[in-house]
Amino acid sequence: MVALASIAAVGCGDGGPKRVPVSGTVLIDGKPLTVGNVRFVPEGARPSYGQVDDEGRFTLSCFESGDGAVTGLHQVQVSASEIIGGSKVHWHAPAKYADYRSSGLTAEITEPVDNLTIELTWGDPKQKRSK
Repeated sequence: MVALASIAAVGCGDGGPKRVPVSGTVLIDGKPLTVGNVRFVPEGARPSYGQVDDEGRFTLSCFESGDGAVTGLHQVQVSASEIIGGSKVHWHAPAKYADYRSSGLTAEITEPVDNLTIELTWGDPKQKRSK
């Protein structure tokens, strides 16, 4: 009886926290963001990451490729920049989104989702895209 109780307590799976598959699209001013990566940062758990493809799509990975994100509230960052000419930074999305602490983006993950949309904006059209 004790053996059955300890097996039930351990349960199935990899021993990590509960994760669910998460994928979606990143849009900048209504159009797909075609470069960059996303990071979902929950409080007290491991973050998840995903690369943005040329259609703006991403799939999150936490411990293993494509295993998703832990459930709960996440702060979200989208980093989309490239170095040009060895020193010039070209931003494909505003730099504020590249840090989850300043992005203002959040996502509540409670169940599997394959159509999550992250909407970004340049806001002020005068904002510089290169530094």
